[in-house]
Amino acid sequence: MKAVILAGGRGTRLAPVTHGKVPKPMAELLGRPVMEHIVRHLAECGFTELCCALGHMPDAIRRHFGDGSRYGVHMEYRTESHPLGTAGAVKNCAPFWQGEPFLVISADAACDFDLRRLWRIHRESRAAATMALYPHEAPLPYGLAVTDSRGFVRSIIEKPSWERVVTDLVNTGIYILRPEVMDFVPEDVPFDFALDLFPRLLEAGRRIRGAILEGYWRDIGDPGSYYRANLDAWEGQLRLPAADAPPPEETPAPPPVRYACRIYCPSPRRARLMRELTAGLMEAGADLRDGISLSRVPGGIHIAPCPDREAVCIESDSPDTARRFEALARRLEARMGQ
Repeated sequence: MKAVILAGGRGTRLAPVTHGKVPKPMAELLGRPVMEHIVRHLAECGFTELCCALGHMPDAIRRHFGDGSRYGVHMEYRTESHPLGTAGAVKNCAPFWQGEPFLVISADAACDFDLRRLWRIHRESRAAATMALYPHEAPLPYGLAVTDSRGFVRSIIEKPSWERVVTDLVNTGIYILRPEVMDFVPEDVPFDFALDLFPRLLEAGRRIRGAILEGYWRDIGDPGSYYRANLDAWEGQLRLPAADAPPPEETPAPPPVRYACRIYCPSPRRARLMRELTAGLMEAGADLRDGISLSRVPGGIHIAPCPDREAVCIESDSPDTARRFEALARRLEARMGQ
């Protein structure tokens, strides 16, 4: 399958990160250019014929990727002589995609969508274009897509104020296109997908399918989003291609068995829950050197936060004592959540 990667932006807002030394797609995400993660992800999803639409500092991208063979893909390049907009840049790649459906994706967004699913949705819908949509709680900086009950796009609202927000579905800039839709794009002039092409398709009665995809997506166009994406990748919220994933931490060994009965009490605020329990049991003579240990109850009791899950571990030689302290922990946890 074929894909066009839009990699021509100047990245002015990201200059505090790149310092103007590399183009925006070459900004590093956990030690590798964000565009490299995109290329590897495309390969994993079966898109192995790639064309890069270049503009600003194209040589840096060409030198890094070459023919793409070390990433399991074949890459070629088209460079704009002047800015052509998103749709115009794809039009400039016409010799590459001629006659076949193809995917369009930006090189400056962090994403782990299942792009094979997007391809299947496009094929089954028989739409002229299929747009990957992402529910976003703060959609103001993006274009929004209003869809009907069957998932087809009825209108597009570009970067609305809150008064104009009627949906949370964000246009991610990831599309599958039938080649004939590019006939609507004029030659060698600036032309944008959301502002120009898609409204023109809707006016002409061509169908655009909106596909809500699960996973992670974030535009890294400004330093705040860029650093957030790095943190999300480090914490595992953004799933990077297997070859690039940070080495997994060793799984903590389970705590040694001290008592006959062990209960795990879920607690998203386990450190705060331990503070509440400590305050209540300190005066009862609890030993606080290793979690909370108290021998003055039947069967004894030991409570400690789990290192590998959001929970506390409650142990006792008396099941009744363990259940009693579990009930106490649950009451405290519920109170903290109010």
